[in-house]
Amino acid sequence: MEIKPGLRGSAELVVGEEHTAPSIGSGKVHVLATPVMINLIEAAALAAVEHLLPAGYQSLGTHLDVRHIAATPVGMRVRASAEVAAVDGRTIRFRVEARDEVDLIGDGSHERVTVNVAKFDQRVQRKLG
Repeated sequence: MEIKPGLRGSAELVVGEEHTAPSIGSGKVHVLATPVMINLIEAAALAAVEHLLPAGYQSLGTHLDVRHIAATPVGMRVRASAEVAAVDGRTIRFRVEARDEVDLIGDGSHERVTVNVAKFDQRVQRKLG
C-alpha cells in the first residue's frame, strides 16, 4: 500500500432538508444532523485512501471519536476533511474536521482498517449459516 501520513481527502454537501435531524430521526431542530456530518467525515477519509488500495481491498470504519460543536442551517455548504495521521499495518488513523461556510462544526479522529473484500464477505456469510 502507498498509504502514508499526510494524505488528505475531502467531501462536501449543501445541507438540504433531507440532511436535518428531524428527517433522519436524530432530533427535532432543522439543522445538519450529527449522523450526516459523520457520514461526510467518513466520505472524506475514503477520498484520502480508497483509490490507493489494491484491487479486491477496501477500508472499513472501526472507530470514530468526533465532536459536533456548531449547528449548520439548511442551504449552507459543509466540507469535511480527513488527513492520515498514522498507519499501523492494516489500520489507518485520521485527523478529521468539518466546517460550514462560517465555523468549524466538528472535529476528532477516525480509524479504518483495510480488508480483503472476498475474505470479509465469507466471514459475514458464515454469520448467516
